[in-house]
Amino acid sequence: MAQPPTKGMLRDHARGMRKQPSQAERAVWEIVRDNRLGFKFRRQRPISRYIADFACMEAKLIIEIDGSSHDVAGQVEYDAERTRILSALGWRVLRLRDTLVLSDANAASALIVEALSQPSP
Repeated sequence: MAQPPTKGMLRDHARGMRKQPSQAERAVWEIVRDNRLGFKFRRQRPISRYIADFACMEAKLIIEIDGSSHDVAGQVEYDAERTRILSALGWRVLRLRDTLVLSDANAASALIVEALSQPSP
């Protein structure tokens, strides 16, 4: 059985991921960066044993950008378990399709604003 990643391994991997964001991640970053929505977000933030695409510490909100690779059977179960664990730690997880982000940034922004307006658990 594989060893769980250490904090240092997660941190190093997150740094590498920040240097090579997907097109959809760049688009979401343009929406949330510089407190544009009234909240500070961090990119590729290690939380527990996972790396969140975007995390707002104040609102306890994680935004995950999901592409087609998240539709395969094993990944669907993994994502559900990951969301369950993060929710148990007090986080809310908003999953956005990369196709939505790339085709309608205003709709993606509205979903993020709506999630931010909901009370933290």
